[in-house]
Amino acid sequence: MAVEDAFNESFRGEYERQNESLGRFNLVLFGKTGVGKSTLVNAIFGEEVARTGIGEPVTKGSHLYLDKIGHLGLVDTQGLEIGKDDREILRDLDKVIKESRKLPLSEQIHVAWYCVRGMDRRFEESEAEFVRRLDEFGLPVIMVFTQVPFRNGQYHPDAIALAQQVIAKNLPIENGRPYFTFAKADEFAGQAAYGLQEVLDATFRCAPEGVHGALTAAQEIDLSRKTSEAQKVIGAAVASAGAAAAIPIPFSDATLLVPIQLGMMAKIAHLYKIKFDRAALMAIVSTTAATQVGRATFTGLLKLVPGAGTVIGGAIGAGVASTFTYAMGQAWLKVCQQVHAGKLGGLDGALDNEQLREAFLAEFKKRLGKGAVSKASTGAAQR
Repeated sequence: MAVEDAFNESFRGEYERQNESLGRFNLVLFGKTGVGKSTLVNAIFGEEVARTGIGEPVTKGSHLYLDKIGHLGLVDTQGLEIGKDDREILRDLDKVIKESRKLPLSEQIHVAWYCVRGMDRRFEESEAEFVRRLDEFGLPVIMVFTQVPFRNGQYHPDAIALAQQVIAKNLPIENGRPYFTFAKADEFAGQAAYGLQEVLDATFRCAPEGVHGALTAAQEIDLSRKTSEAQKVIGAAVASAGAAAAIPIPFSDATLLVPIQLGMMAKIAHLYKIKFDRAALMAIVSTTAATQVGRATFTGLLKLVPGAGTVIGGAIGAGVASTFTYAMGQAWLKVCQQVHAGKLGGLDGALDNEQLREAFLAEFKKRLGKGAVSKASTGAAQR
């Protein structure tokens, strides 16, 4: 038990460090009551993200409230109505933005979604002025038309007419136009959900690059972005492992993984919204399996490389460290993807440790392949 506790503590430290490193993407929402803001947010960031609670005031006396959900921050108005209380909302927002510019990036507001029901027939000048003020505050604005019917390749004519009104005002909004959406499929009406990816892409374009990692972790609809970000994490870990090359097998003991690999695993777990307790259990199962295979593979390598006994801490170390870290990263990514998808026990059910172990090993061995021999041989030749 002491060994497992030691591993958990080490992994917890990296998990918390990576959580801090990813930071938070903060989105401010505007739109009249009933426009469908919560439905839109839940569709992109996961079910029940837009909670019924009001969060905490952004600043004392403010009518802007912040909910923190993992790597996402949602700022919304409470007790005030767009179109009726614009002056008070804008005053609070101006104060918040000015104060937050003195704070770290993860504490600032990054993007605004201004939501309009797509079937409304008129876009008021007061709404246009509100959007202009947001731009004056230096806040990127994405205008989203919600609940827009789409059939036979055509948007509803009323939504098109409303969009033309908006475009004619030449507002400072992303791409100069509204984004049409239908966030939640309506099976009775035969209306499929659409438009979410376009809104997310626009949000990435508007958001500071420094919060892209947090936005990638928070969103739920673009898994390719999660994969791409995870591959960057693996690549960085591989480079660091090769440079360090402190030991031939970086995970020589399943309970004493080097920080490089712990950090890699923790950050990928964050990208897939895997909470600490579950991630730690997954890490124990995975690294135990990797250690067993790693030791056996490395023993075989020593027989293939002339003079291996003299280079075990030198050139061969960098090659093996990189190869094993790469294989481990890819295998860890695979199991995180499957757990996120509800497999291997799913996010809410108990993990099947044996299934997890088999899934990890299958990918680990495939990625290891002949790469370890190639890297080790190259290292020995350079020596």
